[in-house]
Amino acid sequence: MFIIENYSTAVFFCLITMLCWGSWANTQKLTANNWRFELFYWDYVLGILLTSFILAITLGSHGEKGRDFLSDFQQASNENIGSAIIGGIIFNAANILLTAAMAIAGMSVAFPVGIGLALVIGVIVNYLDHPLGNGILLAIGVGLITLAILLNAKVYRTSSESAKVSTKGLALSVISGLLMGLFYKYVANAMFPDFELPEAGKLSPYTAIFFFAIGILLSNFIFNTVLIYRPFVGDSLNYKAYWQGSFKNHSFGVLGGTIWCLGMAFNIIASGKAGPAISYGLGQGATIVAAIWGIYVWKEFKNASKSTNVLLNIMLLFYLLGLGMIILAR
Repeated sequence: MFIIENYSTAVFFCLITMLCWGSWANTQKLTANNWRFELFYWDYVLGILLTSFILAITLGSHGEKGRDFLSDFQQASNENIGSAIIGGIIFNAANILLTAAMAIAGMSVAFPVGIGLALVIGVIVNYLDHPLGNGILLAIGVGLITLAILLNAKVYRTSSESAKVSTKGLALSVISGLLMGLFYKYVANAMFPDFELPEAGKLSPYTAIFFFAIGILLSNFIFNTVLIYRPFVGDSLNYKAYWQGSFKNHSFGVLGGTIWCLGMAFNIIASGKAGPAISYGLGQGATIVAAIWGIYVWKEFKNASKSTNVLLNIMLLFYLLGLGMIILAR
């Protein structure tokens, strides 16, 4: 299977993850006017599952090191399969809430608060499980990102036109972040730590991602069905509406899932050299990418005051400094 050989390449892969995780939501934005996010999300999940399988039978099945996908699949223990699936279930709950928050509050709010909080929790949890890197630099980086989260929340609360929607969007982002910070450890714990030295019962990164995607799909029958009939905003839907979507609507959903899953795969592969805490922390720098999309492309704060725009730019600066500390930690 394909394996990263050094830390600098791992950082590059994490930067690609940032771009993927920070950009996939644009596919939802492009269909938001005529396609509810609850319906979009089914295609998004299918895109993740399809991409995880393609990666497993290509990058995960070729190369001299590690263990190929089929062999790995056959020897995997139920405990480790279950751990990867649990990671998918937790992620799916978090991501549905994040997508709902994005639909209500916009990318420049949902991502910095939700994913920023996930980054803080995820770095701490994964570092405790696999303490790789300088703990002091990691702490400084997490602290700067926490300041960025607080700034973003302040901007949102003071600039939102509707206090009711503001509260709901912010609350969903916070709950999403709390859950999002926990899923990665279950996927990491399912894998053998040195990708060049397979362990009995443990999963390769590609097999882990595939079972992670299975967890997302299975849980979606529950989580997203509830939202379709009991949405956070708007009228209730039914599954008949899904089949009435256009080819464009379905295609954008699958594309969104593909982009996100590529980012996840790159991040997991990079964790072999960077360690789960640093790899996850850098990947969740996607917040910066999403905020830039929301602020400068989608113009989500186009009517905001000058002081609000200053705070948004300071928020981005804190994020960049925090990510820099996380990179230096290894």
